[in-house]
Amino acid sequence: MGWEPAPRQTTSDFLVAVTDPFARTPRAGWENRVPRTADEFAAYWAKSTEGQANHAEAARYLQTPEHDVVGKIQHYKESARAERAKTAHPKSAYTVSLAMQVRGIMLRRLQILRGDMAAQIVMNVVFMLQAVIMGSVFLKMPVATSAYFSRGGVLFFSVLFGALSGMAEIAAMYSQRPIVARHQKAAMYHPFVEALALTVVDIPITLVTQVLFGIILYWMTGLQKDAAKFFIFLLVTFVMTLTMKAFFRALAASFARESTAQAVAGIGTLILVLYTGYTIPKPSMIGALKWLTYINPIRYGFEALLVNEFHGLKGECSHYVPSGPGYEGIGIENQVCTTVGSVPGQTFVDGDAFVAASYDYHYGNLWRNFGIVIAFWIGFVAWFLAGTERAGHTSGGATQLVFKQNAKIPSLDSPTSRSDTEKGSVPSAVVAEKKQAGAHAVQNKLTKANAVFSWHHLNYDIDAGGGKKRRLLDNISGFVAPGKMTALMGESGAGKTTLLNALAERVSMGVITGDRLVNGNPLPKDFAGQTGYVQQMDIHLESTTVREALMFSAQLRQPASVPAEEKRAYVEEVIKMCAMESYADAIVGIVGEGLNVEQRKRLTIGVELAAKPQLLLFLDEPTSGLDSQSAWAIIEFLRSLAEQGQAILCTIHQPSSELFQSFDRLLLLRKGGQTCYFGDLGENSSTLISYFERNGARKCQSDENPAEYMLDVIGAGATATSNIDWHATWNTASESSALEQELVNMHSQGRSNVATTEKEHSEYATGYMNQLSALLVRAFRHYSRNPVYIISKIVLNVASGLFIGFTFFKANNSIQGSQNKLFAIFMSVIPAASLSNQLQVQFINFRNIYETREKQSKMYSWVPMITASILVELPYNIFGSSLYFLCWYWTVGYSSVADRAGYTYMLLCVAFPLYYTTFSQAVAAMSPNVMIGGLLFSFFFSFTMNFNGVLQPYSQLIPFWKWMYHLSPLTYLIEGLLVNGIGNMDLTCSATEIQTIVPPSGQTCSSYMNQYISTAGGYLVNPSASSDCQFCPQNTTDTYLASLNMSYSNRWRDVGIMLAFVVFNIFLVYAATWLFRIRRGNPFSRRK
Repeated sequence: MGWEPAPRQTTSDFLVAVTDPFARTPRAGWENRVPRTADEFAAYWAKSTEGQANHAEAARYLQTPEHDVVGKIQHYKESARAERAKTAHPKSAYTVSLAMQVRGIMLRRLQILRGDMAAQIVMNVVFMLQAVIMGSVFLKMPVATSAYFSRGGVLFFSVLFGALSGMAEIAAMYSQRPIVARHQKAAMYHPFVEALALTVVDIPITLVTQVLFGIILYWMTGLQKDAAKFFIFLLVTFVMTLTMKAFFRALAASFARESTAQAVAGIGTLILVLYTGYTIPKPSMIGALKWLTYINPIRYGFEALLVNEFHGLKGECSHYVPSGPGYEGIGIENQVCTTVGSVPGQTFVDGDAFVAASYDYHYGNLWRNFGIVIAFWIGFVAWFLAGTERAGHTSGGATQLVFKQNAKIPSLDSPTSRSDTEKGSVPSAVVAEKKQAGAHAVQNKLTKANAVFSWHHLNYDIDAGGGKKRRLLDNISGFVAPGKMTALMGESGAGKTTLLNALAERVSMGVITGDRLVNGNPLPKDFAGQTGYVQQMDIHLESTTVREALMFSAQLRQPASVPAEEKRAYVEEVIKMCAMESYADAIVGIVGEGLNVEQRKRLTIGVELAAKPQLLLFLDEPTSGLDSQSAWAIIEFLRSLAEQGQAILCTIHQPSSELFQSFDRLLLLRKGGQTCYFGDLGENSSTLISYFERNGARKCQSDENPAEYMLDVIGAGATATSNIDWHATWNTASESSALEQELVNMHSQGRSNVATTEKEHSEYATGYMNQLSALLVRAFRHYSRNPVYIISKIVLNVASGLFIGFTFFKANNSIQGSQNKLFAIFMSVIPAASLSNQLQVQFINFRNIYETREKQSKMYSWVPMITASILVELPYNIFGSSLYFLCWYWTVGYSSVADRAGYTYMLLCVAFPLYYTTFSQAVAAMSPNVMIGGLLFSFFFSFTMNFNGVLQPYSQLIPFWKWMYHLSPLTYLIEGLLVNGIGNMDLTCSATEIQTIVPPSGQTCSSYMNQYISTAGGYLVNPSASSDCQFCPQNTTDTYLASLNMSYSNRWRDVGIMLAFVVFNIFLVYAATWLFRIRRGNPFSRRK
């Protein structure tokens, strides 16, 4: 054909190179005769002897008698069957049976559990602490009617906390989804097997958690001391927790995006909790929505818990009407117990009668309800399995570029569009030629480096525990010069990346000794700003475009004195240098929907070049994960940068001989971080090979890859061995002495020239306001390109407002109506839990990008990063709350007076979004990941809900916890909203709230009740009657508010206190970030 291999090129590399216009070399005199295009290659093959023989063989096969073909097919089937487990289905794509898959994945799940014990410990601690807190809030409730409402509150909380905690499952499911999808594509196991294993392994974990939670809560609160009732309580709460976990996992499996699942989960949780029957009893529900109770698993669990607790309970009546001064001698026949379910003439109230009259719950439904909950759990698990299997089969696919709106998209006839889809749009030969042209068309655009970076006798020690030290880098010396590419190689564990991080000042632990110098002088303060570091992992914000990512780097890493126009112009030059013109306006996206692997690597390099690194460019495994052609394209690109004067230090793993030959120098390490060689490679690696052969190594074969040869002779790898101590050999070699002398000369000459100076007097190239401005623009752009997240906020607020509004539709000013308005406010807090879980994900994503790449590059400080993360959320949350207000306020039936409606809007739609946004971000700031952030938020959020005076009135709190009532921000939120909504109004009892009292003989209702009414309040419907007095215990809403320790006069005080909590939360976000992430005091994070 006319192509010839390069020196020391392996057969496989040669075959790949023949298809690459810049990797192949024609034989002398054959330049115009060799095939070059795909059509020419195909025509040459068809005419060749080999091609004709192949064609003839195919024709003979097609003419083979049918019985021979059948025999070969049968042989193939038998061969394929032999590769499978005996119990595997013959038509399955999987080689192991379903039972073997389940067994293997369950073992893997247990290993994951053991490797992430921190999360399990946190979960158990959170549940136990919450149980202790709630147990002390409702400590030793008396067997009296005054505690009937509190008993319901305990049981409602035990259901509510499990439901809110289960929402943390959503984030965990999405973090595992890419892994499961990759395994499914490799035909390792069915995706539903992973879901089944998770469900099964989680059962004993949940059991332990719920037993600990239940034991503490049950006995501290003083629920009935009956073994059967106790174990039923444990059983129901355990199954309810499993059911809610399965529900949230099923939701996560059903939606492609986490924000959608979080929004649906928020609405679902609201409906489930709202229609449990506690916040609004079933008899008070409107008929149009009452059906929701029949499809609500929490309702069945709550009814089971409630009837189990109240069955057989006979609570002494705590309050009679009339009573007090002047009524000491009155008999029970002239009094009435105010508790629902009381019977005239009885001094106690039967528990079964109470729950029947209050909630329409009945003890006979206990085990029926338990069975229904089990059925829900099985149904949710089946939904979870089916959703996981479907998601596993639909996720992924060929990589495709996604462009921003109004972008100039390459036409379908462009070379890029005709690319090989299997390689994720790797450019064709024509595009490859453009790449090379692009790389060289921008000559002299890079900042010419004239400084030499060197390191001398570098050591790195870390604490190995027990007072011992472990040395990772041992007395390493070397340098990187402008215009040269230096390779850093060694076997796995030799310390390549460790050395790169130490040289780039990216090590945050341990002790580094030795010298790191620029022209013989100490590193400038802005060293990180004068260098570029290309990480092995290509980490970018998925919503940004290529051009925007480059501009962001240039804007923040080039000095503020450089005009914006000049930065934009330089970004365009970088796009040309990196040959990214065809996808400059493409969204980075995620793997499978966005840039492919090579394009991401080029972007990563471009981001560093956009910073105009003055000194050098560090690269960690730039060819990792690339095919041979893409790897060659990247190394050729780096070679072009070096030829323009860029200094490059690059770790690389097992390069081909061609890639290896692209480097000028080599630093070779062995395990223990010890030098085996540093110096030039020479023509065809002749200098390197000569060094090893002169010092006792075997001869390098003429067709052997020098990179593999040197690793083999030093004993690197699993099977390679060496009898020579190559580190000791290097220390005594003349090349080592020459290096020492060269460094001495270099340092002395550099000190006299003082060639490099600090560009900036701080570690950042730009000031705080420039950083904040750039971060805000990027954050708002990220949100605008994530419509699912924004729409999910809007849908959650609107749906919640409508559901709560119509649930408490047109509540009147009766006692029950006032309580309904209270719970309409209380339930308005619940959607904030889901909204907070959503925004925690965004907060932690921004933080992760900062910590993994942008922090080390000194792009910006953590302070503006936190500020931007807070500010970007507020407009969307305030807007969402405004929509909630419009759907909720007038639907419930609050006052239409302008000042009252305006006050509610200000507190609910401005102050409250400010509060929950900053509060959830403060919790996220102290959390290492989204799952633990969700658990901690559930704990703290439940803590604030427990002490706001709704579930347990202030008057019934034990003295120890009364201070927490004043410390809970929801106390002031709920008080402000409720007193503004119903304060200073008349109250009229409904017919069911009227209490009938028989006065003593000879007295009218008025004469009998006046003294009681003057002290306790209320009014008589028939004051002149002498029998069956119709008494309403309250006549103004202020009386009702006073029973809750609320006052209309406090409403503006409440606004001020809420804003004070907001200020404290903001402080806490910054403080927690500094303490747990900057100072690295996170107790949950693993030391690296």
